[in-house]
Amino acid sequence: MRLMHLISGGDRGGAKTHVLTLLDGLRKTHDVRLVCFMDGEFADEARALGIETTILAARNPFAVVRALRTMLAEKPADVVHCHGARANMIGVLLKRGLTAPVVTTVHSDYRLDYLGRPLGRLTYGTINTVALRFLDSRICVSEAMARTLISRGYDSEKLFTIYNGVDFSPRTPKLSRAEYFASLGLEDWSDKVVFGIAARFSAVKDVATLIRGFGRAAKTCDRARLLLAGDGEQRAELEALAASCCPEGSYCFCGWVSDMDSFYAALDVNTLSSLSETFPYALTEGARARCATIASRVGGVPDLIQDGETGLLFEAKDDAALGEQIALLCRNEKLRLQLADALYERAKTSFSIEATVRRQTEIYETVVRRYGARGERTGIVLCGAYGRGNTGDDAILEAIAAQLRETLPDAPLTVLSRRPRKTAVRYRVRSVYTFDAIGIFRALRSAKLFLSGGGSLIQDATSNRSLWYYLWTIRAAKKRGCRVMMYGCGIGPVARKGNPERTARVLQSSVDAITLRESDSAAELARLGVTAPQITVTADPAMLLTPSPNAAAAYLRKFGVANERYAIFAPRPWRTMREHEKDFATAAKDLAETQKLRPILFAMQPNLDEPICRRIAAQIPNAVVVPAPPSGAETLGLLSLAEVVVSVRLHTLIFAAGVGTPMVGVSYDPKVTGFLRELGQGDCLQLETLTADALTARIESAMAGKDATAEKAARMREKAAQNAAIAAKLYRGENQE
Repeated sequence: MRLMHLISGGDRGGAKTHVLTLLDGLRKTHDVRLVCFMDGEFADEARALGIETTILAARNPFAVVRALRTMLAEKPADVVHCHGARANMIGVLLKRGLTAPVVTTVHSDYRLDYLGRPLGRLTYGTINTVALRFLDSRICVSEAMARTLISRGYDSEKLFTIYNGVDFSPRTPKLSRAEYFASLGLEDWSDKVVFGIAARFSAVKDVATLIRGFGRAAKTCDRARLLLAGDGEQRAELEALAASCCPEGSYCFCGWVSDMDSFYAALDVNTLSSLSETFPYALTEGARARCATIASRVGGVPDLIQDGETGLLFEAKDDAALGEQIALLCRNEKLRLQLADALYERAKTSFSIEATVRRQTEIYETVVRRYGARGERTGIVLCGAYGRGNTGDDAILEAIAAQLRETLPDAPLTVLSRRPRKTAVRYRVRSVYTFDAIGIFRALRSAKLFLSGGGSLIQDATSNRSLWYYLWTIRAAKKRGCRVMMYGCGIGPVARKGNPERTARVLQSSVDAITLRESDSAAELARLGVTAPQITVTADPAMLLTPSPNAAAAYLRKFGVANERYAIFAPRPWRTMREHEKDFATAAKDLAETQKLRPILFAMQPNLDEPICRRIAAQIPNAVVVPAPPSGAETLGLLSLAEVVVSVRLHTLIFAAGVGTPMVGVSYDPKVTGFLRELGQGDCLQLETLTADALTARIESAMAGKDATAEKAARMREKAAQNAAIAAKLYRGENQE
């Protein structure tokens, strides 16, 4: 692949490191050209690496564009890749008439790049803000930055994520720790605990918070030292601040550092106090040197630093919390070494330069494919009960989106949602308001496939309106030329006057394929007389979500649950539920006494379930109420760590089955009974006739059969994978037989 990269050439810090390291890796397998708009250190280093480098120093941007067009006419590029405000402006001017996509890397939040520099914000900042909107694709150096852009209205399908990679091959610093400190005139620092930062001294880096936090810690930790590498407009101000709040001799401003290997090798703890970051190189460079790390919880930082596991996080500007963490690591050498080793292993595995180059190549290939398919009918529209605050439905969306991206990576996904902006940001999709008919028709006109699901959409137990709405969307999709599939769903009951006939008519005429999460739904379709679509019994899409136990454990710590064995009870409001709250409480108390399991009352849909959870928890010593985490992966992780799950909510049962945790279902609805029957629990407990003794007995039986539960879960995950395979065939127009 032929690649042309454009950059101003005056860049320093993380952006410079990212571009040069990336180009050095890419040139080994691709034809790479670098064009700088000024000569200097950046271009010199690029040439030293063997990167073909051209300088176009004309101040007139139109002259630069003409020169670039000449270069591209002589040697066309498959992708033109811009970095920074000036390059983005040139890229927009260059786009017209170009047969290759023009992309950019968003190295930082463009709204904060010129913080404290109003003239720069007004000129370069405005140019960059406008230019970013007109380029073909944007590559963000953290997932957090990508979500920020989506929240600002950028198309999620034209955003990609890449993380700054570091070369983890063995390297020896030029200077030892003692030699490095001696070179700075700090001979007595070698036996101290040295905290350090390498950053531009600007408002967005908020080095002032680090100095204040260090000053707090240094008052009680006389071995603490702070080394500040960098320069910038705030240096004089920061030096004055350090003099006022840090003990004399406990800190050192060492200026701009070029020998970063020796700098990080001299530190015990790497620090970062920024107000905003995408994914800072300073963290991976510190990780390579096996530094423990303390960082502000901003941008993509939590993607690398998992609080308490691979480092410590604090909220931006909270110098008191930062001071406590500095004091903790100053006094606890064992914890410092533990965090440093864990961070090194994580960074080496997931954030190496090799991983970055592979990811960048994948992005280029995807951009080129999609650019070549412009004007063709592509994409998928997904309709379901999304954006309503139900953790189960949102987890279905998370699972379906992940499955479709794996099987159909170039198919844009548009989701109909009650909260379209929130859905777009959270799941990296396009989104249209559920009742925006014009927006829905526009999405359907450009889509190849319409998916209705998952969950129980085709039923009238709740109302006629929801059934009629979902039937209308199915019919509208077919009329506008989409292939239509009902995806991993439940059917029924459909019983109100006129609804069985209406439902059968729409499904017979407008649906190409239906996959069902259990056999009872197939029986309901047969009762309705639906035979035309291909019908396959698979399993709920959410069965394929990947649990995140570490994130779940961190989430539980917020509620005082740490390193404990626990059981989950997930009730829900229902007609007779109040009569059986005592049965749940009695069974939970018995489990706590006999098995030493702490009861967790789990609010799967927090806005509805928390009141009933609190009433039950009030009857149980040491019980705790935990609302569902924000992501499906965390929810599954939480369930995977439980010894047993007792639930009235269907999706809590589905998730527990997916991770192989022993579970007891209490059915209030045929859909729950049908799912439990699919798992081989045909004689499941019914809410109407529930007793505490029966519930306790069933819990004991479930825990005794843990191995069988795991085997059934594995079989259901295999079935769940069929949903996406059938959707892919339908999307491609392949034979469904």
